[in-house]
Amino acid sequence: MILYLHGFRSSPQSFKARVMAQRMSQLGLAHQFACPQLPASPAAAMALAESLIAGVDPAQLAVVGSSLGGFYATWLAERHGCRAVLLNPAVKPPRDLESYVGVTTQYHSDEPFEFRREYVDELRALAVPAISDAGRYYLIAATGDEVLDWREMVAHYPGAQQTVIQGSDHGMADFVEHLDAVLDFCGIATSSGTEH
Repeated sequence: MILYLHGFRSSPQSFKARVMAQRMSQLGLAHQFACPQLPASPAAAMALAESLIAGVDPAQLAVVGSSLGGFYATWLAERHGCRAVLLNPAVKPPRDLESYVGVTTQYHSDEPFEFRREYVDELRALAVPAISDAGRYYLIAATGDEVLDWREMVAHYPGAQQTVIQGSDHGMADFVEHLDAVLDFCGIATSSGTEH
């Protein structure tokens, strides 16, 4: 199973989430893919994520997270012992998101999005100072990320499989080029459509 976690103010309608959902569907594995709309509260987001993976064998589970979703994926991977793929992950969101406290809208709709001050504390509670098993992590970081510093990402996942894209952007417009490598790391065979 792959659990995809979108980023801050994003949704299952994000480019990478849709590309991944389409590829899993093409492989006949749509039932093995989940991408929920995450609530603004980090604690509530993780409660939702944990409800979706309850009972899933960690060896059969991979969490793919983009931006803030990468921060969440790291916490889940440490907690459950599963694999995680991190796409331009937020490494220090309590620091980076403090200035976003307030009401705004989601990126893919006009739905209001309220980020409360107490959510910064919820983020602090989810922080993973250091990963425990680098072999369970795959980082894809873009040097052209205009939101987050790719060097922080690389430093936070020492020893992990890493792909550093020269250029690109925070949304990773060239994600399709890396999709099969992501699925392979997640244990999905892209040529035959079966898990390995």
